[in-house]
Amino acid sequence: MSWHHELLIGFDLETTGTDPRESRIVTAAVIEVRGGKAAGHREWLADPGVPIPAEAVAVHGVTDERAATHGRPADEVADAVATVLVDHWLAGVPVVAYNATFDLTLLSAELARYGLPSLRERLGGAEPGPVIDPYTIDRSVDRYRRGKRHLGAVCEEYGVVLDSAHDASADALAAVLVACAIAERHPKVATLGPAELHRRQIEWYAEWAADFQGFLRRKGKEEAVVDPSWPFRDLTTATH
Repeated sequence: MSWHHELLIGFDLETTGTDPRESRIVTAAVIEVRGGKAAGHREWLADPGVPIPAEAVAVHGVTDERAATHGRPADEVADAVATVLVDHWLAGVPVVAYNATFDLTLLSAELARYGLPSLRERLGGAEPGPVIDPYTIDRSVDRYRRGKRHLGAVCEEYGVVLDSAHDASADALAAVLVACAIAERHPKVATLGPAELHRRQIEWYAEWAADFQGFLRRKGKEEAVVDPSWPFRDLTTATH
């Protein structure tokens, strides 16, 4: 049976900004999905410890007041989310995240910020995974399709209903459903085991990064650097 018929773990963060090295967790969701149906989920609201910019509030709706009044300390949320993800990885269950490099890099930065064990340390030195990133997979299997590739647009492409965009639980569920829809449309993705699919995504992301970096440089941004690493970005280097 293909991985997309088995248990999958959807993961999503809503945050204070768009730089995963500097932004903070505001909400987080981890949702269990089997056969296209949610089987259980956990959701967290964090007090990020910094002001939430107005543009971020406009996206996810969480204000400073709500976060301060109802949110848990940011270090507790980061630790709890990491613990849940690692428990699933130790059980061999794939974690699905749309644009995984953002969410996993941001979580890693939060763990480092608070002096908490990294995901790798929690896994006894092993690389975190398997990770399934529908964003990376879709760009590879349908690279010449025109149009935007944000979650809402890709949901439309694959016929997935996204009830409440930028709600962590809704986005986490949608990411899993999109991953399953891609596997249904592209049998070559469905036939890969989760570990092999993880390895392929490392290659696909690096290929995309090289192409995009070349595009930027041809457009006059001679110093542009696109980090080719997946599913974690370098926490110390500011790249595109």
